[in-house]
Amino acid sequence: MSFDSILAQTRFGFGPSPLVQGPESAGAMIATLKGADRGAEMFAIPHYHENMAQLAQFAHLTKQSRALRRDGKETVEVDRQMRVLNRTMAARRRKWIRQVLMRATWSEDALRERLGLFWFDHFAARGKRRDYAWMGAPYVETAIRPFISGLFEDLLISAVTHPMMLHFLDQSVSLGPNSRLAKNQRVKGKKRGLNENLAREILELHTLGVNGPYSQQDVRQLAELLTGLVGDNVKGTQFQAGRAEPGAEAILGVTYGGSRRDGLRDIEGALRDLARHPSTAKHLARKLATHFVSDRPSDDLVTEIEWAYRESGGDLSKMYLAILTHPDAWRVDVVNTRRPIEFVGAAFRALAVPPESFISWSAKQTRTIIETPMRLMGQDWLRPPGPQGWPEADDYWLTPQGVAARLQWALAAPMHLVEDLPDPRDLMQTALGGRASERTVQAVNAAQNRQEGVALVLMAPQFQKR
Repeated sequence: MSFDSILAQTRFGFGPSPLVQGPESAGAMIATLKGADRGAEMFAIPHYHENMAQLAQFAHLTKQSRALRRDGKETVEVDRQMRVLNRTMAARRRKWIRQVLMRATWSEDALRERLGLFWFDHFAARGKRRDYAWMGAPYVETAIRPFISGLFEDLLISAVTHPMMLHFLDQSVSLGPNSRLAKNQRVKGKKRGLNENLAREILELHTLGVNGPYSQQDVRQLAELLTGLVGDNVKGTQFQAGRAEPGAEAILGVTYGGSRRDGLRDIEGALRDLARHPSTAKHLARKLATHFVSDRPSDDLVTEIEWAYRESGGDLSKMYLAILTHPDAWRVDVVNTRRPIEFVGAAFRALAVPPESFISWSAKQTRTIIETPMRLMGQDWLRPPGPQGWPEADDYWLTPQGVAARLQWALAAPMHLVEDLPDPRDLMQTALGGRASERTVQAVNAAQNRQEGVALVLMAPQFQKR
């Protein structure tokens, strides 16, 4: 099948827009992706290090509060400052979700926006402590988004060595059993040792896959190699030799390190080798095909993507091009359900929600009209349920509660997003691009008013799918 601009926007972006022109070819989509990041330029989200002042303040206030409580002193002023900081960061977090939705609405490079969501899901991490919980969007902006069109090995290293990932998977508390710090702690009667969480997820989720050719011994050896790698919200990622397991580690038969461990260089070497492994190519190929094309992709599609990865040395843009030029990508009989962030983003794009009013929304408006409804739909923004990310299966999203929340949002939210609701018939033509079923057309034409008609378009099966 030949390239279809409407289907390209629907399947690989957030759907058509009445004001943003769609792509003309698969090659044009890849060229735009490899070009300047216009979405980030128009709707900026600060990088992780740009929030260091607030994170340092949080650490200082937390330490100060503990000291005062320990000495039996009042913490009224410290508590007041912490409340102010909490409100400031909560407001920033809600501004960042507005920026994400504006990118989905106005970007000419919607593939980039979808890939950002996909790779965040692949390298899922969330804050288990309040200061880290603020930092989901900056984590994506810093560790993931700049690398989504380059080599996978660079993306892998950036994501798994980021402070957010190290915090989420408890890497910063991992100690080599024979490290200097572990020996000192044993003398003091403390029991802290090796943590395998990050090593296991790197092998099982990030690279080789759950059925990959690794053993428990490989997990342990990688975990020992990773010791010394710690993340701090103020100081960033560091290698602390006193925490590192001395000696060499063998992973999949390859030895790293030695009597003189070279810190991050040894770790990066192992990660690059894992990224180049054939099983990683197969795992990533199937995951991309499942997400963008079908819950049950054909073996031929997966093989094409896999070979594009292997022949290019792990060039992600070559994988995307392999998908976009495969006949399966243009089949209309294979569809996936839009996740809540994709559904809301597609509605924003179809309605052409103006940035002037939306960007200035209050935190309360954002929480009431965006965050809470998405949570009811089943997706708490930037808070994945675990390191495996969000499920791909349609039935996870199409629960009675999830569908009811989508319907309620489709009825109530659009009137808050645009000053005047569009004619539902025009919206149907824009959003569905001729894919509307006869039943959908009849229902929209029979709508009692614009509010009802707009909701019918947004709840049409053709809009809920991609």
